[in-house]
Amino acid sequence: MSNLQRIIWLASYPKSGNTWMRSLLAHYFMPAGQAPDINNLRQFTTGDTRQDFFDAANGAPFRGQGLEDWMRVRGRALRLIAASKPDHHFVKTHCQTIRVLDQDVIPPEVTAAAIYIIRNPFDLAPSFARHQSCDLDTAIDQMCNPETLTGTPTGIIDLLGRWDDHIRVWTQAPGLPKYVVRYEDMLKSPGKTMRGLLEKFLRVKVDGPKLARAVKATSFEAMKTQEETLGFTERPQGMTAFFAKGQAGVWRDDLSPAQVARLREAFLPVLEEWYPEMLKETGAFVAKA
Repeated sequence: MSNLQRIIWLASYPKSGNTWMRSLLAHYFMPAGQAPDINNLRQFTTGDTRQDFFDAANGAPFRGQGLEDWMRVRGRALRLIAASKPDHHFVKTHCQTIRVLDQDVIPPEVTAAAIYIIRNPFDLAPSFARHQSCDLDTAIDQMCNPETLTGTPTGIIDLLGRWDDHIRVWTQAPGLPKYVVRYEDMLKSPGKTMRGLLEKFLRVKVDGPKLARAVKATSFEAMKTQEETLGFTERPQGMTAFFAKGQAGVWRDDLSPAQVARLREAFLPVLEEWYPEMLKETGAFVAKA
């Protein structure tokens, strides 16, 4: 095993609960009173779009003009991220675990494991539209497009692709120790969901009161209040609130029957595997229209 296999990826499509998961883990693992607010999560965890690591890997300020520039520096940047802490640590990514230009986007030599967070596409679409400052149909277009990328103004890329491909490549990645968490289960039973992750996957003996405190400190309302009072540095330009609704089932108010039908049709096999209970409900919603 490479001595740089230290990264436990916190992987997800955007707006699937990654910030919440990072906050929960920070509040559980850090000493009481020292857990970071939403703007200082990098004290505990980091991300694969950090400009400082790309600058260091590039040997000069990184300004990329596309996939080739990004991939030329990404491997080195990830090795620096892996080496930045002496043991296993969490790193956020929105990239797919695929090969691009004959290189791994998520290289095995820096990877220990992955926690993969999924959210149903019906609730994700309105949230993604706000995130991208676009209308719902455009957001659905992007979720259905294998070429979709987002990124920083300096050319550090998030390789998103299609929502269903994203889930497929992460949940079926060969040889990758992984644990899948559904956003909806976190909402319904945050304590139970986190206990499962900590015990079954991270092999941690759970401290009940500590877990209860972490869940309370990172409730949606607590994080929304933090954003209102402190702002949120990760909020994209033009987006009014990162923590907007944070509920399950908002699609009933936000999506038209045609939009629901489109998402169902586009993502049917993955929905059958991960959200069978939603197929019935969304099917009835479309049929009633």
